[in-house]
Amino acid sequence: MKAVAMMLKAIHAQESKDAAREKAAQVVEKLKEMKLSAAAKKVQESIEETLTYMDFPTQHWTRIRTNNTIERLNREIKRRTKAIGAFPDGQSALMLVCARLRHVAGTQWGTKRYMNMDHLYHMESDTEPDNIAG
Repeated sequence: MKAVAMMLKAIHAQESKDAAREKAAQVVEKLKEMKLSAAAKKVQESIEETLTYMDFPTQHWTRIRTNNTIERLNREIKRRTKAIGAFPDGQSALMLVCARLRHVAGTQWGTKRYMNMDHLYHMESDTEPDNIAG
């Protein structure tokens, strides 16, 4: 299991999308050798979906491919709801979660910069055609 996990991580550790595709092909062959044809088929069929983040600037890759922000928010909500214990009804639990989300959106998300969008603007200007028909 660890070997397979390391092989999959190696795909996403590549420096370019083409290199990641090549590594994925190698991983598929290795999985077939290990008699894990179902896993090999899954990697082969879905590798393009998992490499979509590589279409963006490299500075954004780690922010796009992970969901750490959402996981952190889920842990915060879980911590708050466990402290309460039992809720009288679903509406009160929903109100607590919404209040927490409002607080986070108003403080942390409003002040922190998650990604530098200047990279996207530069990427956009580099790919614009020189002449526009019409």
